[in-house]
Amino acid sequence: MSIKLEGFVVETVEMHTGGEPVRIVCNLIEHIKGEDILAKRRFMSEQLDEVRRLLMFEPRGHYDMYGAVLVEPSLPGADLAVLFTHNEGYSTMCGHAIIALARFAVDTGQVKAVEPLTRVGIECPCGLVEAYVDVVNGKAGAVHFDSVPAFAFALDLPVQVPGVGEVTVDIGYGGAFYAITDAARLGVTLDGRLRDLVDAASALTAAVNQAIQVRHPEAEDLGFLYGSILTDGRDTAEAGCSRNVCVFADAEVDRSPTGSGVTARMAIRHAKGQVAQGESCEFESLTGARFTAAVRQPATLPGHAAVRVHVGGRAYYSGKASWSLEPGDLIGQGFLLR
Repeated sequence: MSIKLEGFVVETVEMHTGGEPVRIVCNLIEHIKGEDILAKRRFMSEQLDEVRRLLMFEPRGHYDMYGAVLVEPSLPGADLAVLFTHNEGYSTMCGHAIIALARFAVDTGQVKAVEPLTRVGIECPCGLVEAYVDVVNGKAGAVHFDSVPAFAFALDLPVQVPGVGEVTVDIGYGGAFYAITDAARLGVTLDGRLRDLVDAASALTAAVNQAIQVRHPEAEDLGFLYGSILTDGRDTAEAGCSRNVCVFADAEVDRSPTGSGVTARMAIRHAKGQVAQGESCEFESLTGARFTAAVRQPATLPGHAAVRVHVGGRAYYSGKASWSLEPGDLIGQGFLLR
């Protein structure tokens, strides 16, 4: 390990998008090695996972904490690069974090503010994401981003969920893979207990993993099911704003509508002919936060009819922090209670 935690101070900027935390880790850049972003992701997982536990777990974090670790960019057009962390490990894409990071990049001067729209290139494990920040009177506001190539991996797939029976599910990729279905098919409602939604979504994820292996055509590291999204069954723009909840990693609940999940939902809608290119849709999370989305254009991806999805939302600051570990504090290295 290249960092001795005892005596090392980790500096973070705290933000949230729709209530979902974004703990931006600012001073690990020189410590995370790798020729490309996936190599850096593997390096942190293998060599610096103690830092993830320190920042995501209690007593500094909690079961549903989320982080964005800044690393050195390696792609042309990238203004910054990031690794995404959560209670289980490392994601490949995170739309709510992209929205926060783009505003952060403009506000901190890492990218010069240009009115009325400032481009911020963000290198993610899934590829380069281009974000656009609304700037008015020098101040950053709402953020929109164009996704990496998104696609429907499987449509109307029947899976057997224990205690429920056969459930029809769609699997989409929006930088990460999600299983997506109407909550009612699992016998739950988005207005019900959160515990019931988490249990239902977790059971669905397990069932899909038993039924099918997801694969990405360009990188083996991207080929895993990140979680499940339960919806209110509204799947067209005409049906109005659609509510959903995303349960990912180790039963972690996204407070935002889930940017990569919204991307996957739009790719599935487009594949089913439910939304046209350029047609605007709206998605709402359990906190009432809303993201907008539209299929912008076709995208090139071997073996798939992929699209780029334009997603928009807002992020806000919560504060700044300096995190450390005292010698002998074994509990302080990180734990989770659920």
